[in-house]
Amino acid sequence: MSDTRSTLVGPVEVVGTGLLGTSIGLACRRAGVEVLLTDTSPEHVRTASGLGAGRPRRPQDRPRLVVVAVPPDHLGAEIVRALEDTDAVVTDVGSVKTGPLASVTGRPGAERYVGGHPMAGSERSGPLAASAALFDGRPWAVTPHSGSDPDAVAQVEALVAACGAVAVRLTPEEHDRAVARTSHVPHLLAALVAARLADGPAEHLALTGQGVRDVTRVAAGDPALYGQIVTANAEAVLALLGEVRAQLDSLIDAVGTADRGGLEAVLREGVAGTRAIPGKHGAPVRPMRSVFVSVPDHPGELARLFADAGESEVNIEDVHIDHDPGRPVGLVELLVEEARAEHLLGSLESRGWVTHR
Repeated sequence: MSDTRSTLVGPVEVVGTGLLGTSIGLACRRAGVEVLLTDTSPEHVRTASGLGAGRPRRPQDRPRLVVVAVPPDHLGAEIVRALEDTDAVVTDVGSVKTGPLASVTGRPGAERYVGGHPMAGSERSGPLAASAALFDGRPWAVTPHSGSDPDAVAQVEALVAACGAVAVRLTPEEHDRAVARTSHVPHLLAALVAARLADGPAEHLALTGQGVRDVTRVAAGDPALYGQIVTANAEAVLALLGEVRAQLDSLIDAVGTADRGGLEAVLREGVAGTRAIPGKHGAPVRPMRSVFVSVPDHPGELARLFADAGESEVNIEDVHIDHDPGRPVGLVELLVEEARAEHLLGSLESRGWVTHR
């Protein structure tokens, strides 16, 4: 390769037309880039093609970039196959980076491989869950190895830009430690919390609120897929689970002995952790406040609420909806900048909305 390109040049081959692969195809097509689709499931290829994510790859096609989007257990083999069968730059979207790198190290064409991992997804799977907007504004880890060709790195970062994401460069090793902390261990802990609900009496579950839904949401992901992911990143995950176990022991002791100070110390660490999460666009976290609004459970009411909030000229940073099983209303939580919360409350109340301070 002789030149570094800042824009994505096709055709791009996407190997694996599930949620991520099809979404990449849709995003590339949105950017005007030709996309070729490959999958062991002809049905998935037909579905992704029908959605507009690209067309099936033909034997005579010559991709310039191959994106491997297959389950973790098959990543290494598919990356090697792509390096052997094409002269294209090869990247992947796997959740773990050191394992795939080990598969290509020392092989011909390894300089054309650059790992990648978009930090976006869904509890749903398959091509029908895909969206061209899945990656918009999301971080996308780009993990070149010591032998990666700079032009290959540039081509992968061009893919990230074409998909609307933000490239974040990390080494493969640092990436795996990072996702263990921010994704893999949180998923396992969410699964443990959700498991406590599975056999809960109906009268207990009737008290389920938005907090439980927030904590357990990711636990709905595919167990087989996440089993592969965690196994592939076992070393980094185990180190953090050891820290969690030690802290859980401290928490059990504090609760069991009514040690209010010890309990509050654990809770303060949790508060510190939430504040450590970067704000929007990576900026420092700004003080936020929740505005709660009762919304009748009728068609069009949410749209009316958002329209009225827009008229107030207050930017909504996040939204949560808590459905009350016993009432024909939902409680909508609008997260806004603290300094603008009172203005939004007054504006909505003047338009007839019932708010809760």
